[in-house]
Amino acid sequence: MISPLKNLFHHSASRWRLQVELRGLWQLAWPILVGQLANVGMAVVDVAMAGHASAQDLAGVSLGVSIWNMLMITLMGVVMSVNPMVAHQVGASDLAGVPQVVRQALWKALGVGLIAMLLANAAARLFDHLPLEPYVHGLAHDFVLITSLALPLFACYRVLYGYSTSINQTKPLMVIALLSLCLNIVVNSLLVFGKLGFPRLGGLGCAWATLATVTFNLLALLWWMHRAEAYRATWPFSHFEPPHWAQIKSLLKLGLPIGITYFAESSAFSLIALLIAKFGSTQMAAHQIALNFTSLTFMVPLSVGLALLTRVGQSLGAGDPVLARYQAWVGVAVGLVFATLSATLIALLAPTIASAYTSDAAVITLTAQLLLLAAIFQLSDATQVITSCAIRGYKVTRSPMVIHLTAFWVFALPLGYTLGIAPEWLPFKPAEPMAARGLWIALILGLTIAALGLVGLLRRVARSRL
Repeated sequence: MISPLKNLFHHSASRWRLQVELRGLWQLAWPILVGQLANVGMAVVDVAMAGHASAQDLAGVSLGVSIWNMLMITLMGVVMSVNPMVAHQVGASDLAGVPQVVRQALWKALGVGLIAMLLANAAARLFDHLPLEPYVHGLAHDFVLITSLALPLFACYRVLYGYSTSINQTKPLMVIALLSLCLNIVVNSLLVFGKLGFPRLGGLGCAWATLATVTFNLLALLWWMHRAEAYRATWPFSHFEPPHWAQIKSLLKLGLPIGITYFAESSAFSLIALLIAKFGSTQMAAHQIALNFTSLTFMVPLSVGLALLTRVGQSLGAGDPVLARYQAWVGVAVGLVFATLSATLIALLAPTIASAYTSDAAVITLTAQLLLLAAIFQLSDATQVITSCAIRGYKVTRSPMVIHLTAFWVFALPLGYTLGIAPEWLPFKPAEPMAARGLWIALILGLTIAALGLVGLLRRVARSRL
């Protein structure tokens, strides 16, 4: 990783060229960042309001969110195939081919969204086999059932999101996300605490707020696209088009490895939440708060990565692999700079951050300890997400999938189970289960392996295209 970055700053380009690239990347990334922060802000609102309702409400919402996040993030990856395909067409000035790609991507999204809805309802039965308090069990189960209705809508929204990003229209996504955050706050306030005569639903109000905001996102983006001139040249709804299975298969071939990649990482986090459940509400609450806050910091490298995917894809579509490689390493450098800053701030402010979520002293103490572990993996987390997005700009998706599966399922989860649960049948285990702390130590290992593997893959892929 050091060698490409050294070449970047000392050999590949002048300071002027670097400034031009940073400016171009930032112009595309900052609206994505604001929108992503608003989206994560909705999760922050859910966790904060459920936490102030009760520790049991927070625990139930945490379990429900673990299923929702796993399926939502996997869906996001499966439909992301629209991003590099549209970006390559835009780079090659083939705007006439964009509408058909988007239409077929929407058919694919509807299908995989319905499958995800069925899987969510099946996954809710997992809670029957966990030692949960009756209230926590009921809340987690109902949370999953309600939010499952939003999965097909979410999949279609993310197709339009990827299409809009790939034609350099990111500001609409920012505005809609900010409005959606406001809607989420209002609906949560009304339903979680029963204000203005609405029923007091506790944590279940967060589920209805999620369904409302996902529906709003899809409808608002469709309305914006219909009215904005920027979408006219590639308008995908000029006529009805039935599913073309050959093109849907092509989209799935590109998107399924991305979905599996996202699943490998998100399922590791979700399974950790399920494993922590046996240790009680305090451990679950601390895990969810720490994970929720680190999701906020993660939005910066993720936004840089999504912008980088578009820029790399457009450069490759225009037939300029040298520029694509340069753009990729600039993006990695930006991520490392931010990760260093975020790691420092998290380490210094861990107790303060925990106190902002809850007033429970035990939860605050454990959350602060988990945040210190989160500070350690900031560099590897930023590196792995940015490099994986850059690689997708090259339409390479299977190798990152293998790297993520290996990092999280071969290394992180077994180590987390060993340290966190410490089962009696293992010959080498801690004297006492480390619970959430042991599982988070394993996440550091998984993210580090993924980062190193993806950096090496990006070097090979970029070099092979020259």
